[in-house]
Amino acid sequence: MSREQRKVVNEMLRRPRTSNSKTVEEMRTGFAAMMATMKVPAGVRITQTTLGNRPGLLVEPAQDAHLGTILYFHGGGYVFGSPDTAMSLTANLVSKTSIRSVSLDYRLAPEHPFPAALDDALSAYRSLLESGVEATSIAFAGDSAGGGIAVSTCLMARDAGLPMPAVVVAFSPSLDKTFSGASIDSKAGIDPFFTRESLAYTAAMYLAGQDPNQELLSPARLANLTGFPPLLLQVGTNEVLLDDSTQMADRARASSVDVILDVTADVPHVFQAFAGILDEADQALDRAAFFITQHLS
Repeated sequence: MSREQRKVVNEMLRRPRTSNSKTVEEMRTGFAAMMATMKVPAGVRITQTTLGNRPGLLVEPAQDAHLGTILYFHGGGYVFGSPDTAMSLTANLVSKTSIRSVSLDYRLAPEHPFPAALDDALSAYRSLLESGVEATSIAFAGDSAGGGIAVSTCLMARDAGLPMPAVVVAFSPSLDKTFSGASIDSKAGIDPFFTRESLAYTAAMYLAGQDPNQELLSPARLANLTGFPPLLLQVGTNEVLLDDSTQMADRARASSVDVILDVTADVPHVFQAFAGILDEADQALDRAAFFITQHLS
C-alpha cells in the first residue's frame, strides 16, 4: 500500500475549497479546476462527438483498437462535472483496454433536475444500438453520480425492452438518495471530500422536491435487479458513500447477479481518478479494465 501517496491525496482533498455558500457556477469552476490537475495518459485520441442529441467526447486508442464501446458517465453530484473532468478515468480505461469510450455530456441540475440526466443517458444508449453497435460489445461505466447513472440507465433500458449492455462498472457510485447507509455517519470526518450536508445540498438540486424513495434514485435500496448484467463496484473505505456499494452488492447477490465488490482501504471517493499519482488507482483501473475486456464480445 502506498501510505505516503495516500497521505498526499488526503491532504490535498482537505484543503479549503468551494463551500455550499458558493453559486452553482463557482462550484462547477472549482471542480473543473481540481480535476484538471489529474493525469491523462498519452496514446489516446480525443474528439468531439454527439450521441443521442447530446455532445460528448470520443476517446480512442491511438492504435490497435479493439472492438467495443465504453459508454461513460462523469461524476459531479448531477450538478457539476463534464466529460473533460472525467478524462483521467476515461482515457485510462481506453488505454488499458484498447476499447473506445464515448463520455456523455448529459444535462445537469438544477437547470435540468431528475430524470433529465437519465433520459439523456438512455437516449445515448439507444443511439448506439440504432447505429448498429451490439449490446454485448457495450460497457456502461461511470464515477460517483455517473456510477448511479450507469446503474439506473441499465434499469431503464431493461424496462424499455432494450438489450442489456455487457457489463456495468461503477467507481464510488452514488446509489442511495435517501442517504440511509450507516457509512454516511460512520465515515463522517474520515471522508476528506463529502459530508451528509454537502451531499444533501447537491441532491436537493437534482431531486427538485421529488421523493428519493424510488428505484432510479436509490437503486441500492429499492431496485429490482432481475436480468441485470455483471456488475463491478469499486469503492474506498474512507467514503461516506461506502454503503451505497455494499448494499448494492448485497442486492445484486440476492437477485443472482454476477457482482464484484472491490473495496480498497484508506482511499477517498473516486480514488481511481488519481491514476499516475496513487498506486491503488492504477491497480483498481487495471482490475476494471480486465473486467470489461473479460465480458465484452
